[in-house]
Amino acid sequence: MMHLKVKAKNMRFTIPIPFAVLDLAISILSSKFLHKNVNKWTKKYFERKKIDFSFPLINKKSLKPIIKELKNNKGLVLVDVKAKDGTEVKVRL
Repeated sequence: MMHLKVKAKNMRFTIPIPFAVLDLAISILSSKFLHKNVNKWTKKYFERKKIDFSFPLINKKSLKPIIKELKNNKGLVLVDVKAKDGTEVKVRL
């Protein structure tokens, strides 16, 4: 399970993210339906800004081993950021 902790001046919360949710997110992000629609939704904006870009298709087979390896490294801190105003963000496995 991944834990997202955010501390601000007057609020503090922790969001637990199960690996099953990450697997589901990978399945959704790697779907051809989403890929086709994202390119369709951004086409007008890119044409207006004269940018030649299309979002690449995310390969589900290459992301699954990454999640599997993350499961083996419990307790690893992925992100630990502290701002000058006292805000902290920490992502831990």
